[in-house]
This record gives sequence, C-alpha cells and structure tokens, in this order.
Amino acid sequence: MRIWSINPEYLDGKGLVALWRETLLAKKVLQNKTKGYKNHPQLIRFKASKKPINAINYYLKLVWLEAEKRNYSFDKRKFKEIINVEQINVTIGQINYEKKHLLNKLKLRDEKKYNEIIKIINFKTHPLFNLIEGDIEPWEKV
Repeated sequence: MRIWSINPEYLDGKGLVALWRETLLAKKVLQNKTKGYKNHPQLIRFKASKKPINAINYYLKLVWLEAEKRNYSFDKRKFKEIINVEQINVTIGQINYEKKHLLNKLKLRDEKKYNEIIKIINFKTHPLFNLIEGDIEPWEKV
C-alpha cells in the first residue's frame, strides 16, 4: 500500500487507480471494517491526526478531483465531502524520496509521464499535507 504524500497530478493512470483503491482500503482499516493492514506504516500519520476519517475522506476527495480532470469514473459516494481538515505534516525528505520512487516506476511503465515530470524540481504535496523540514519519515520503508 502506498498513500502518496505528493500531489496526485504526478501519477500516471495506473498509479492514480492504484492510489484510489489503496486509499479506499486504508479508509476501511481506519473504520475498523477490515482485519488486514491494521498496522500498516502508511496509516500512522492518519491515525495520529485528530480526525483520521475526515483526513482520509479529504485525501480521497482530492484523488477523485484528479481523476475527474482525466475523465476517469471514480465513485464519489466512496468518500464524505470534507471542507475544513487539519493538515498533516510531511517532511521535505519524504517528498524527495517519493519523487525518486515515482520516477523509478514511471521510467519503466510510462515514459511520457516520466518525461513530463522529470524536470520538476520541487514536487507539490497532496493538499492534505503541510511541508516541513526533515528527513524521510520514520514510518517509511526504505
């Protein structure tokens, strides 16, 4: 499971679909509606937020909006509309790690998307996240 901290606009089609599915699974975990993945490291930051379900719903909304831009048909009923949500901190080191990780994936599976984003110096975060100084997040499996 990878719930990207970077903005979903950088993902290729396969990555965006996978993100949607994996975030829906993460939401089920946070709602205690599944037995697996309960201690998955990607969920630590959501669990640490004051309102984890609001955070994951907001995250899903932004993934859905990106899918809409691409004329994908993601089901809007899968998340609750959240307007005001507390941002979750993410480190610059984490964003740089994810950028490199994504570029390695795209180099193999989507050369067009790779060439589109390879020159971007500073990736934007998903709007749920607030960028702070620091190394790769301790929950990341490197």
